[in-house]
Amino acid sequence: MKNHGGKRTGAGRPKGTGQYSTATKVMRVPESKVEDVKAFLAHGAAYNIPLYEGTVSAGTPFGVSDHVDKKLDLNEHLIKTPSATFFVRAAGKSMINAGIDDGDLLVVDRSLDVKNGKIVIAAVNGELTVKRYERFGDRVTLIAENDNIPNIELTEGEELGIWGVVTNIIKGV
Repeated sequence: MKNHGGKRTGAGRPKGTGQYSTATKVMRVPESKVEDVKAFLAHGAAYNIPLYEGTVSAGTPFGVSDHVDKKLDLNEHLIKTPSATFFVRAAGKSMINAGIDDGDLLVVDRSLDVKNGKIVIAAVNGELTVKRYERFGDRVTLIAENDNIPNIELTEGEELGIWGVVTNIIKGV
């Protein structure tokens, strides 16, 4: 009698080599939730938050509709490359003139090219900092956006690693 079914040694794709680069698990999902699960996997945590019709006045108050226009997925607006994006919290006051305050949450994309004028997360001799990147020829300067904080002008022998470009700032989190 032939043995059918069950686990076969060496069968299947090796763990961690599929689309998600990690072991996966088969599970049952209600058919009504399949699209939600697919959206979650495609965008990371898909949080749909109500977006109300109209605007809110920053001057003289006026009436606003209480009608929800649609659901807003913040991932669509804040994260362009989920697999290359991370969050880091700012500490200090060196970037206050760029709108980055102590405690703000920074959205950082590792897939973006570093260009002059971009705000980056940089490792200088192994220490992380957030600064505006400027390169002229062989000289790199990390610019503080606070007149009371000196810029970092890299000299020969110093190590610089760019972790990513800051794409968004989340206040008060």
